[in-house]
Amino acid sequence: MTSIVRLADYRHRKGRVFFNRSELSQLLSLYSTRVARGEWRDYAIDHSAGVAVFSIFRHANERPIYAIAKSLSGGETDYAVFDQHRRVGRSRSLGDVLDAFDRRPRLVTD
Repeated sequence: MTSIVRLADYRHRKGRVFFNRSELSQLLSLYSTRVARGEWRDYAIDHSAGVAVFSIFRHANERPIYAIAKSLSGGETDYAVFDQHRRVGRSRSLGDVLDAFDRRPRLVTD
């Protein structure tokens, strides 16, 4: 006879990091603004041990141009923004990290 197994009983929940509703609202607000300008086209949200990552793509079949990571270090939340080559900003506040996008130079076309 078969028995029902709850997968939740076997999953390791300690150390899992997720974006909460207000963080997702801030991320998607920035994302929608940049999509309207034609700068960004796609995004992905990934979760792995101890970190959640919001990746931003110019084209869906390429590598992400930016990644915003949320991690827990010493019981405190830490946010970082990475471009394709290096870390652009780091802070304990998501709003401060997202301000890095306003300081980055953008291509202006007429």
